[in-house]
Amino acid sequence: MLQDSILIEKRHKRFIKTVCESGIVYGLKNKDGFATSTSNKYEGNNGNPLGIICFWAEQSLAKSCIKSDWIKYKVSKIPLSDFIENWCIGMENDDFLVGTEFDQNMFGFETEPLKLILDLLKELKSTEKNLNFKKFNGIVDLENQVKAIVK
Repeated sequence: MLQDSILIEKRHKRFIKTVCESGIVYGLKNKDGFATSTSNKYEGNNGNPLGIICFWAEQSLAKSCIKSDWIKYKVSKIPLSDFIENWCIGMENDDFLVGTEFDQNMFGFETEPLKLILDLLKELKSTEKNLNFKKFNGIVDLENQVKAIVK
């Protein structure tokens, strides 16, 4: 089990690096919305597992998960700035978690959306990449606002 959690953590770190380099995040979408799962780690206030919306750094990884419950889904591209600014903040507001790099067996990394934003911003700053946001005045503004909430 420890080996699995180490592998999942490595895949998550690769997700952060890859999406920051490419500027694209991939999800699976059908007519009803995006592919979701439930958390094995986190519970909501009602004691039920929190919902997870799953994302991938590579189109091929997302496509490999189109089976079973997700057989009618198609790969959808999301620009990283939109993912951070709208998706992650929306998932935080709706009490969803972010799932990264889930595999065909539904094992993947689960994280809180605001924590993922901070991890992505840290990587973007370390590589001196910038993103254009519609609701924030750059990476530093977004980072400061997220840190004020996370405290």
